[in-house]
Amino acid sequence: MRYLTGIKPTGDIHIGNYFGAIKPMVESQSDNNELFVFVANYHALTSVNTGADLRRMTNDVLTTYLACGLTHPNTTLYLQSQVPEVHELTWYLSCRATVSELNRAHAYKDAVANGKVPNHGLFAYPVLMAADILMFNPDFVPVGKDQKQHVEFARDWAQSFNNTYSETFKLPEPKIEETLMTIPGTDGRKMSKSYNNVIPLFGTDAQVKKAIMGIVTDSIPVEDPKDPETCNVFAIYKLMASLEEQDALAAKYRAGGMGYGEAKKTLLEKFHEYFGPIREKKQYYEGHKEEVGKLLADSQTRIDREVYKLMNKVIRKVGVDIL
Repeated sequence: MRYLTGIKPTGDIHIGNYFGAIKPMVESQSDNNELFVFVANYHALTSVNTGADLRRMTNDVLTTYLACGLTHPNTTLYLQSQVPEVHELTWYLSCRATVSELNRAHAYKDAVANGKVPNHGLFAYPVLMAADILMFNPDFVPVGKDQKQHVEFARDWAQSFNNTYSETFKLPEPKIEETLMTIPGTDGRKMSKSYNNVIPLFGTDAQVKKAIMGIVTDSIPVEDPKDPETCNVFAIYKLMASLEEQDALAAKYRAGGMGYGEAKKTLLEKFHEYFGPIREKKQYYEGHKEEVGKLLADSQTRIDREVYKLMNKVIRKVGVDIL
């Protein structure tokens, strides 16, 4: 099976990125699966306005991929900007997309509702994302529940193209990890850089501690029993802890006598235990940029082969190859 996913470099990587996107991809690596994993640096231009920031955050995502273990021979890591043909495909798909579809895109509506000035890049964002997906004809696209609509758009426009020009694109399926559909943020909403409610994966010890100790909880007194299943601290702890550790902490909640401050300290300890090795590998790759550069150069050959194969077919079918 072929999988494809990407992360937009618009801020520090957080544990929601890890559990919602990176970890499932690392676990799906095998000799029987092909993975295409990219850094969506074109998408970031809707919100990142300096070249220095974009380069820094692009490198951050790329070295994060490597630190987390996306290193299998069947895994192709690349930058979206290594595939300029994605813009050409975006135009062909734009001619299949309707304005009414784009108007109901969740990401666009959320951005406008949160006061972001709408521009064409933001409005057409789903079409570029569809091109990212369809360029490599994946079987599955791992996404969170809130991102499912993007895959549905890609399927709809691929089907429209197929119906018009004959079979060209595979219709990808969204792959949603039911237990990881929405990673809770420190305020209980979906963890998102847009909400400023994240726990940074590679933040300083002080930044991580501040985020975890700031998790919103209810006001049940220390001595009273508490329900772990309604607690944001426990919801995040479950992502890192074994079943035995989860049961032990849940028992403390239900017994009473444990305050949320103690639960947060337990989560902080678990964070450093769980992510310590990954944080060390991240430092290694940041100090060995030549290895990262060689990896991108090696991936270009495979990318070019895939892109040439698909775009030759698309160009011929739409009729722009008149010579």
